[in-house]
Amino acid sequence: MSPEQQAATAINPVTEAGRMAPKNYDAVLLASFGGPEGQDDVIPFLRNVTRGRGIPDERLEEVSHHYRANGGISPINQQNRELKAALEAELAARGIELPVLWGNRNWAPYIPQTLQEAYDAGHRRVLMLTTSAYSCYSSCRQYREDIGMALTETGLDGKLEVDKVRQYFDHPGFVEPFVEGTAAGLAEVRAKLAEAGTPDAPIHILFATHSIPTRDAEAAGRSEGEPRVFEEGSAYVAQHLANAAAVIERVGKESGLTAPWSLVYQSRSGAPHVPWLEPDINDAIGELAGQGVKGIVIVPLGFVSDHMEVVWDLDTEAMETCANLGLAATRVPTPGTHRKFVDGLVDLICERTVANNISDRPALTDLGPWYDVCRPGCCANFRGEKPTIAGADTTTGTGHDPYPAAAPAAADVPDVQVRPDGTQLCRAARRAGADAGARRQVCQLEPVPGTEHIADVNAFGRRREGQPEGRPGGQILE
Repeated sequence: MSPEQQAATAINPVTEAGRMAPKNYDAVLLASFGGPEGQDDVIPFLRNVTRGRGIPDERLEEVSHHYRANGGISPINQQNRELKAALEAELAARGIELPVLWGNRNWAPYIPQTLQEAYDAGHRRVLMLTTSAYSCYSSCRQYREDIGMALTETGLDGKLEVDKVRQYFDHPGFVEPFVEGTAAGLAEVRAKLAEAGTPDAPIHILFATHSIPTRDAEAAGRSEGEPRVFEEGSAYVAQHLANAAAVIERVGKESGLTAPWSLVYQSRSGAPHVPWLEPDINDAIGELAGQGVKGIVIVPLGFVSDHMEVVWDLDTEAMETCANLGLAATRVPTPGTHRKFVDGLVDLICERTVANNISDRPALTDLGPWYDVCRPGCCANFRGEKPTIAGADTTTGTGHDPYPAAAPAAADVPDVQVRPDGTQLCRAARRAGADAGARRQVCQLEPVPGTEHIADVNAFGRRREGQPEGRPGGQILE
């Protein structure tokens, strides 16, 4: 085994305490956000997203532009059909007899219906896999709530057990497609600049993810007993920064290509006075152009597939910004149904099964592998507690034992994990070539008391000139 492979499969003494013992599951649930599949679906879908907030249809229509422009269709449902089929094929190729079910939060097939059908078909123990890789309320805890609420509403609580695979932001199967895409994107933009007669012009890589309110970001990953303080005070931010650094390192090793990079955000919405994570990708592109950058490579690091927030916010708005500024640009593909991603998801399933078990839990950053069982209060819901699954404080399903008290104290956790090439992953550090103010820190390990809460995420796309200032509260985080 190479030093890189050894580092990728090393046991994390913090998150190992949240590892769940393998079980005999009889089905896999692919859980996702859902999206409209025609013009007539758009407003009913947005009603689902904003349920309980009393937002009139006239207001919803004002923020439906990106769906209307795409025929009323979000690509996410078809992408999930394709991912489901790819998972089924890989499971079958490995001789694993686990049916793959599919349920959505906001559109058919709905999660409660899927769970009822699973129970009626004789399934009693289901493992959930979501289409969100990172840690924050909408990406993790809300899916746990979706299942908890569904079990309660259908009367299946105590009858059907549902667990969840770990957040897989730094699993090789998720990261490696971005490594391939970033290397290809750098080569493509360099070729465009050469055609324009400026082969040596500066290129900048923008790792893009969904913005969330800063209050939510500060709560992401925080929980009772968590011994780490995350860079910029947020597991959500720290995970993205660590992943971006891992991608850059591997691109350099495998292709010899590199460029300065920064983490940027998209889809900011809500009340203008509420602070969200910044900088916005379009603002960052404008600043980089002013600094003399001539090429942009956009890496949608926060996303699993080319759903609406990719094809609209990046392929439409960000690429339009690049074109208006005369910049050579490209957008790197998301993992989608990339073979390495599908293989990685099946590996994540096999981490949790008795049969065909994979004992190694690879992770390409020192933040992972993430917890199977979330710590008490992790990414708590600001609107109030709801039934959840897959947590030490779970109240629905079969529940879990109290979280192990033997998790290492901060003094037992290494300050720095050193990669085989000598680079340090857990020190605050700024990378040369980054634009001013863009942070490159990954994480700092310290004791942290208390539990923070998180507000919900609402994002309907970046405001364009002439559009309303605010967006109705909701959770568009496909």
